[in-house]
Amino acid sequence: MNYDRIILHFLIEAGEKGIAVNKLSKHVFNASNSFFNTISYEDVHQYVAQFLSKNSKDTRSLIERANHRGHYRLNMQSGESQQLMLNFAEENEENTEEKHYIDLSLPLFD
Repeated sequence: MNYDRIILHFLIEAGEKGIAVNKLSKHVFNASNSFFNTISYEDVHQYVAQFLSKNSKDTRSLIERANHRGHYRLNMQSGESQQLMLNFAEENEENTEEKHYIDLSLPLFD
């Protein structure tokens, strides 16, 4: 399963302060675990830790280390992160459009 999009979603929600690897792993585990598709927390944690360390090595990369040890955040100086913020903003605008529903069912008790 591809956890990259879930990881980036939670990094966006974490904002400027960033989020700890353990907390991010729990969020990813809870977001992707289901009754019919059970996954191991250790596997998720290992993937999240590898993803963060691999994508935070360069100063121009998408993810950077935050001020606290073990915390990561999005690198806002990166062009990729600015594009990612636009993509997530467009998705949120599409999801917030309310569809007006008119109840055409007949009343049961009059």
